[in-house]
Amino acid sequence: MKQPLGYNLKSIALVFSGAMLFFSCADNYKRVGDEALPLVFPQGVAENFSFMYSEANKVMANEDKDTTKVISVLSGPITENYENLEFPYRTFPEGIVVDIYDENNNKNRITADYCIRYSSTGLIDLRGNVVLETHDGKKLETPRLYYDQSNEWAFTQDKFKYTNPEEGTVMDGEGMDFNKDFTFLNAHRTYGLMTIKEASND
Repeated sequence: MKQPLGYNLKSIALVFSGAMLFFSCADNYKRVGDEALPLVFPQGVAENFSFMYSEANKVMANEDKDTTKVISVLSGPITENYENLEFPYRTFPEGIVVDIYDENNNKNRITADYCIRYSSTGLIDLRGNVVLETHDGKKLETPRLYYDQSNEWAFTQDKFKYTNPEEGTVMDGEGMDFNKDFTFLNAHRTYGLMTIKEASND
């Protein structure tokens, strides 16, 4: 039995319209996906860099003169500058060293495999094998650590290992915050405290 010509044309038109709708949707999805992930390139790259952050010893008027005090130095093999974006930042993809100086100019050091510094907030996000060593031998090891330059405060929510040679102890825990010279330390959760045995001279 033959189908009427009009019926066949309607069927062909329906299939053709469905195909066009399918390809149109696929094309739109592809373009939306590309627009959602724009390529971002740094406006500048520096190698073997060293950035010094300092502050005046006192509040100064317009024509006052005074010496400044170094509060921290960031250095490393490479940094990428994205400070032209709406939320500016710098990345340190090959690792970083952060030297932090206390009121007595003692140097504490933080090293990490990767780092981002958010310029508008002064927050430093350190990741991968983060180690903080103080001038008096204390040592904190954690996979991630944040340092707030504005408030001179450091904190982590990850697991940590804290070695204190003055007390001869090693603490394991999760979550910690402390000031830049380690005179105040707050461990959120501890798993254990181990006493370090001093080597015998015999």
